[in-house]
Amino acid sequence: MSFVKVYIQFLFNTKDRHPYFTTRAIREKVWQHIRDNGKQKEIYIDRINWYKEHRHCLVSLGKSQSLQQIIQLIKGESSYWINRNNILENERIKFSWQEEYFAVSVSESVMDKTRKYIDNQEAHHSKKTFQQEYDAFMESYGFERFDD
Repeated sequence: MSFVKVYIQFLFNTKDRHPYFTTRAIREKVWQHIRDNGKQKEIYIDRINWYKEHRHCLVSLGKSQSLQQIIQLIKGESSYWINRNNILENERIKFSWQEEYFAVSVSESVMDKTRKYIDNQEAHHSKKTFQQEYDAFMESYGFERFDD
């Protein structure tokens, strides 16, 4: 038997960073669906939380899973489910996630700090905008943005 423990934190935003998830009730409904769907697809979601226009996830990759597969399963299925069930307040809007995402590995030594950060998104974003957070991630992890 193989034993694998690879944690990845990823975040991604709504199409055009539109703040669709304006209420906690909507966020919790979608969050629960993503958790349930993840279990069905054997995706271990350790943490998930978001603010109005973006989402943070902490997942553990299984031995036969790739980051791209996990993200596609979470983003693609949740978009479909949100639209099919008219979850958003304006039912005429077709919801989708932005294609780009940010992902980094998470060391066992910073798991508690990462979990706390993800759990406290509302408090965090009362002090810092998503753009400020995004810019800090890009700088902190040495990513360069290449526009097509």
